[in-house]
Amino acid sequence: MIRINLLTVERSRTRRRIGFEPAQKAAAACSVVLLATALGIGWWFWTMRQERAALVQEIALAQTETDRLSGVLDQVRDFETRREQLQQRVALVEQLRQGQGQPVRMLDEVSRAIPEGLWLVEMIQDATGLTIQGRTTTLTALSDLIGNLERSGFFQLPVEMLDSQVEELTQGEVVNFSIRVQFLPPAAPVPATPPATQ
Repeated sequence: MIRINLLTVERSRTRRRIGFEPAQKAAAACSVVLLATALGIGWWFWTMRQERAALVQEIALAQTETDRLSGVLDQVRDFETRREQLQQRVALVEQLRQGQGQPVRMLDEVSRAIPEGLWLVEMIQDATGLTIQGRTTTLTALSDLIGNLERSGFFQLPVEMLDSQVEELTQGEVVNFSIRVQFLPPAAPVPATPPATQ
């Protein structure tokens, strides 16, 4: 059987307070701080791994570029070496081209200085100058040769007499001589400047 109490009896209701006690609040606060710290450390660790992966990729790209550029650098060095060799060759050719006319000019000046009754036997050019050996029938012709060479303006003064010997032949006397001169190459021609127009 079921009994129902129809009488309303006032019961004192006690209200329970919803909330946390101070110890629970402290524990919740510590939990929040620990959770935030764990999330912060996790985020930091994740970003560090991402940065590390990016740096590893950049290093690999830089190494690839370095390898590529080292090949290019070797090619540049080869080109520089070849360029220097070609410049040296061009300079040598230019030097030879400029000096090409000097022996011709020197021989021309020597041939102009030779007087009657004198002939040349040998001419040797070295670093010290031009050694001329020859023969003449008179000492006057030898002195004329030396004077002509000095007056030409193409030989450094004085003309040095190395040796002179008189040789007796059946037709008469011949003087064997040897002299040394220093050829002065003519100065490079100065290009003519056109007259100024007004």
